[in-house]
Amino acid sequence: MIYLITGGERSGKSSYAQNLALQLSDSPLYVATARKWDSDFQNRIDRHQQERDARWTNIEKEKYLSELDFSGKVALIDCVTLWLTNFFIDTKNDVAASLEEAKNEFNKIAAQKGTLIIVTNEIGMGVHAETHIGRKFTELQGWMNQFLASNADEVVLMVSGIPVKIKG
Repeated sequence: MIYLITGGERSGKSSYAQNLALQLSDSPLYVATARKWDSDFQNRIDRHQQERDARWTNIEKEKYLSELDFSGKVALIDCVTLWLTNFFIDTKNDVAASLEEAKNEFNKIAAQKGTLIIVTNEIGMGVHAETHIGRKFTELQGWMNQFLASNADEVVLMVSGIPVKIKG
């Protein structure tokens, strides 16, 4: 089963996804895709880890999620935007290469037959990106979101903390 939880910044995506994971499992995995860019970001990571109790197994994996074992487990992957950023930076902003790598990784983890709860952002719904690189990343995010939604069993759009089921 694949759940995709999407929405804007601070829309309640992560809270909804965490509650869903705990409804589905007494011991879910939390897969954080953030790269530790600086000490401020490390503080943010530490704060988020402290918000999760002993029921969670926390795993940090920047890119190659298929190296993890999801079989028969409930895993929350938070989030696609940070995960895509890692591919985008490492490919020197190559949208096609980033998209191909991310899709390949998703296909490998989806084949493991676990329950995946994937958090992503709708970054294209806001202000138009000012920079060329920003616009390229917005395209990458949009295409990956479409791919994930087409493969998800259920898609929930979070709007102001309210879940709106749009697929499933």
